[in-house]
Amino acid sequence: MPDYENILYEKQRGGVLITLNRPEVMNAISDELNHELHTAFEEADADPEVRAIVLTGAGRAFSAGYDIQGGDQGGFVWPYGLPEGKSIAEVIDDWRNRSWNVEHGGLMHAWDIQTPIIAAVSGWCMGGGSWYAMTSHISMAAEDAVFGQVEVRMISDDSFMWVQNGGYKDVLRYALTGDHIDAQEAYRMGLVYKVLPDKETLLEESFQLVERIALVSPETVKINLSVATQGLNVMGLRNAIRYNAELAAAVLTSQREDFRRPLEQAREEGGLRGFIRKRDEPFQPEPFGPRSRKE
Repeated sequence: MPDYENILYEKQRGGVLITLNRPEVMNAISDELNHELHTAFEEADADPEVRAIVLTGAGRAFSAGYDIQGGDQGGFVWPYGLPEGKSIAEVIDDWRNRSWNVEHGGLMHAWDIQTPIIAAVSGWCMGGGSWYAMTSHISMAAEDAVFGQVEVRMISDDSFMWVQNGGYKDVLRYALTGDHIDAQEAYRMGLVYKVLPDKETLLEESFQLVERIALVSPETVKINLSVATQGLNVMGLRNAIRYNAELAAAVLTSQREDFRRPLEQAREEGGLRGFIRKRDEPFQPEPFGPRSRKE
């Protein structure tokens, strides 16, 4: 068994509980955590004793998304927002590779796992964290869950997986603004199939489902999961995610000084907290969730 440092891997009740375990940074997805998560998916998928995977987060978040603690690609040189010493061609190529190999392609790796993945979402579920919740084969939420693609507010991409789950009209309302969605709104949109009162109940419900899945023969589960996942791939889902990664490189390279430079200045003066405050202040009050009223 691999020696995990950023996740917890606990076999139980016919399945495995994989917990994103960086609670001090709200389970932000570092490259190390991302690598360990996919290693854990592979380990579970190869283990005949694991009939389903429950994915959750430690502490007060499922995940705050991809880790932006250190900035992007070494900082910005204005007026075009390019990393120092790099050409526009190099920057686009870097983002194309990362967007597919680390982010959107990583989601497809989870999507293609033959063992059902159940996302048990409690607390903050933002950005790339929400992408994993949307990509999981089944998603449930505790009442305190808050979803959002807030990265669009700092010139970044959203995920087609939101559209796949929640529908074009509903999702665009939030994808174009980065606004928060509470658990009940996520349920209404179809982003989760059930809302539970708290995390303890959520995990219990998740493992009750694991136990019911384990009553069906494993080959049948694998094939019927593939009916859904590969059927959607045949209909074009994989191509949509691949194109998503290509467009991600375009938006991440399209840094406007008037929009992004004030955020980086706020980071220099107040760290990550200052960056997030500057990014989100104009959008207060949020439509849903714990920040739905002005402070």
